[in-house]
Amino acid sequence: MQEVNAETTTAPEYRCAGLPRANPTQSFWIHSSPNANPLRCEGNDGPLTADADICIIGSGITGVGVAYHLSELVATLATTILDSPLRAVILEAREFCGGATGRNGGHLTPISFFNFAGQEEQYGIEEAIRSSALETYTASSIVNVIERHGWSKEIDLVNGGHVSLFFTQDEIKRLERDFERAKSAGLDLDDVQWLTAEEVNKTFGTPYPAVTRPGWNLWPAKLVTKLYERAIQRVGERFDLKLHTYTPVTSVERLAQTVSGSERALLLSTHRGSISCSRVVHATNGYASYLLPNLADPDGIMPWRGQIIATRASVGPELIGSNSWSKIDEIEGLDYYWFPRPLEPGQNNPLVILGRGSEPCTDDDSSLNPAGAKRLRELLPGWFEGKYEQGNEPEMEWSGITAYTAMRDPFVGPVIDLSTGDDSAYRGQYISAGYSGHGMPRAFGCAEVVAQMIIAELSGNEWSCPMWLPERYLTWNRVRHQN
Repeated sequence: MQEVNAETTTAPEYRCAGLPRANPTQSFWIHSSPNANPLRCEGNDGPLTADADICIIGSGITGVGVAYHLSELVATLATTILDSPLRAVILEAREFCGGATGRNGGHLTPISFFNFAGQEEQYGIEEAIRSSALETYTASSIVNVIERHGWSKEIDLVNGGHVSLFFTQDEIKRLERDFERAKSAGLDLDDVQWLTAEEVNKTFGTPYPAVTRPGWNLWPAKLVTKLYERAIQRVGERFDLKLHTYTPVTSVERLAQTVSGSERALLLSTHRGSISCSRVVHATNGYASYLLPNLADPDGIMPWRGQIIATRASVGPELIGSNSWSKIDEIEGLDYYWFPRPLEPGQNNPLVILGRGSEPCTDDDSSLNPAGAKRLRELLPGWFEGKYEQGNEPEMEWSGITAYTAMRDPFVGPVIDLSTGDDSAYRGQYISAGYSGHGMPRAFGCAEVVAQMIIAELSGNEWSCPMWLPERYLTWNRVRHQN
């Protein structure tokens, strides 16, 4: 495995992302067992789908989420709206769910009141409220889908709450300000609990103050697999869905004129052939600028490499608990997150997933950062004395590519030219990407919005923005906000 020499310290270099690497590091979520990713090679050989109504690029929680929501929405349409089944195809450059969801995901914690004051001051109180509402809505939607279909055990859903640690008084003061502003705005914060350093040490064994709020963790690739299988169950007279893994899209071309007898205006190229379609959804997150070069600038989407380990605790689950955790290191400027996995048969000590994002403008997940690896090994033994063995080597270690934006908010909606707001060169193309390290509690909800937009267009209706979606996420508002 190739390694880079040091942490990134230079200013970000804005350049187009490449295609996902063919030899990524092995992720726990999709490589830890032969059954971890049953759809890994689905549709990677045989004939390629040549024609579709909608091509979805990316098979993570966004791409599969769009397909899932389309399948659900189509079932509610009047029979006269669609003359034939809505045909969708998902195209994935690597194995199924081989992007950020299957490499960095699993941590489902809504933002709650965090950064509320800053968002209110920058975007207004309504947008600050919507920021919290989106993540609450998305997390609740995911949990509701899981519980409604009885998937909880199969995807290891854990409702353990979330603990955020603080090392300085400045951190606490800022968060208390966020809390008071959010409470004044009417947010329901009854589930929030502030803990002193003594209480945290007594309960969790680490001597730092903290705040707890609702949160879950789960096996992300298994969730996405279930969502895809549910969408496939909808296949019939009104909906059709295909999946092609190991089929990277190398270009999206808008045809000067449609082929005779066809209404398809877009042509996607792959090494297996081309696909004609009417609409494209870019669900490629950190790799979005590969097909959309206009996003490779400070106002666009930057690939960002995270590094993750799976390390074994030294004590049993009764001393580790089931909480998920996070810590912002103000000196390093990095976010850390970790949570214990449910105890496996034959094991007495839980496996803990610990990750961080550290390297901007990096789309290479085939390598690891030695400095980052060293830091990850030091953290939990230093923070939780006696619960993690110093010098213990992780059972797995990998990297994954997320996506950051200047606003730390995703782009959702029709693809546009960021400099002008014009969409004529991209007509028929949509995007939901750039979750800035917070994809699990945002992507599924944003995917629903894109599906709603497509269905509204197909049915000749006007799309209206849900009350739970921040309007600044919408692509046509980004030009105004960032200039």
